[in-house]
Amino acid sequence: MAAPSRLKSILALVTGGGSGIGRAVSQRLSLEGASVVVVDLNIDSANETLQSLSRDVPGQDHAAFAADVSRSESVNALMDEIQSRFSVPPRVAVSSAGITRDDFLLRLSEESFDSVISVNLKGPFLITQAVARAVVATGRNGGSIINIGSIVGKVGNLGQANYAASKAGVEGLTKTAAKELAKFGIRCNTVLPGVIVSPMTDKVPQKVLDKFADAVPLGRLGQPEDVADVCAFLASDDSKYITGASIEVTGGLYL
Repeated sequence: MAAPSRLKSILALVTGGGSGIGRAVSQRLSLEGASVVVVDLNIDSANETLQSLSRDVPGQDHAAFAADVSRSESVNALMDEIQSRFSVPPRVAVSSAGITRDDFLLRLSEESFDSVISVNLKGPFLITQAVARAVVATGRNGGSIINIGSIVGKVGNLGQANYAASKAGVEGLTKTAAKELAKFGIRCNTVLPGVIVSPMTDKVPQKVLDKFADAVPLGRLGQPEDVADVCAFLASDDSKYITGASIEVTGGLYL
């Protein structure tokens, strides 16, 4: 059950907000009282999420923008749009945008490697940097940056050398950002989902998903809402002494 006032008066940015984990996070943060900026490469998907957000708390004002998180000029333009619309920077940022380009290492193309690194690792870097710069520029400390990693970044996975490398990088990036940004009151944490039912798993054969589910100690695959619950906690003051942490949301599964 969401606490309607836990994120009241907070502006939150969610990348990859058009579907899956990003959509669930956007919805959950709005239920907690936040005003949410939904960001996605696909503006139609972002607008679909926008229409589903809660508006029960007075003063909530949500927006949707298209951006390519792998390009600094796109991220900078996004921050300008947010500043123009809301007159303040987001104090909560969740980087959920991600892609897969799976293949076995011996066949993996340089293009597939580079594209996954650009979105999954460079994207969180650019968002973390841009949001932190904007917060510091206000002269008022405080914020929470949450980057979505993966348990695959910790243990690896067949056919996902590029994805595993990108998500391992997200952990290193976030832990370093946590050390550097603590003096500004900005907390930085990583959430490591396991196998979560999302558009990414739509490409996985059902029999493989069933095998994963059987291997999960808690007996089921994860739902996007399971990850959103943890993001809401990390966004709020309930986690005010947590930074540089990596929280696994896997049901106990190690691939």
